[in-house]
Amino acid sequence: RIWNAIKNIREKVELKAEISELKQQVKKKYDFSANIIGNSPAMKKVFAMIEKAISSNITISITGETGTGKEVVAKSIHYNSNRAKKPFIAVNITAIPRELIESELFGHEKGAFTGAVARRIGKFEEAGDGTIFLDEIGEMDINMQSKLLRVLQERELTRVGGSGLVKINCRIISATHKDLSEEVRKGNFREDLYHRLAVIIIDVPALNERKEDIPLLINHFSNQIANAQGAQPKVFSKEAISALQSYDWTGNIRELRNVVERLLILGATEISSEDVRLFASKN
Repeated sequence: RIWNAIKNIREKVELKAEISELKQQVKKKYDFSANIIGNSPAMKKVFAMIEKAISSNITISITGETGTGKEVVAKSIHYNSNRAKKPFIAVNITAIPRELIESELFGHEKGAFTGAVARRIGKFEEAGDGTIFLDEIGEMDINMQSKLLRVLQERELTRVGGSGLVKINCRIISATHKDLSEEVRKGNFREDLYHRLAVIIIDVPALNERKEDIPLLINHFSNQIANAQGAQPKVFSKEAISALQSYDWTGNIRELRNVVERLLILGATEISSEDVRLFASKN
């Protein structure tokens, strides 16, 4: 019996150590100094803004073209802040049908609508004391914007079909590829909500605006992909890198990573400009 008790204690200690190690790995994974790659003037501005965002709890708006890494920036802020041990809940507004967005964000009570067979908490409650990341906020319809504004102002919500108020304490980070100030002028986005969301704005530059970072990104992705595949990373020749720097990267970081992965699979031991022409040409 004593031996079993000692064994149980040891297992609990080992489990706590394993959980602690996993948390450190998650935090390291999203450490902006390790995962947001760049040394260009444009990226140095982003790093400076992230530093300021980490040390505060105010609402953040991240802007930038699709594929620039806005969610990585959001995760870096969360996992390096005092909320790091709390949940990070990402919500892609475009992926949720318009008629379900309120229930998805705020939750619903049993019987609130057809199919609501039980109470369900929404993403704001799920985030708890952590962070909710509202991706592509510019796609939210005006009616839902009004409801979101009230939640941000009052720091409380009402589940669909409910009457009680639920307090919230999560940090809100939003992201969009749209110019929200222009959307406000067009009448597509509420001005008061815009000012609530955009207390600090972090603009992530397009890859075409920081092509000097491409060699660093190629090296990072090559090592990352090779490690994931259990293979050795390949070397890119100067000519290959120069060829990739000459491209128009409309898909930004996401597109570059896909191209690097394709070259690692199809290219020679040393990636040449010919490999780039054959397997990564955008012409």
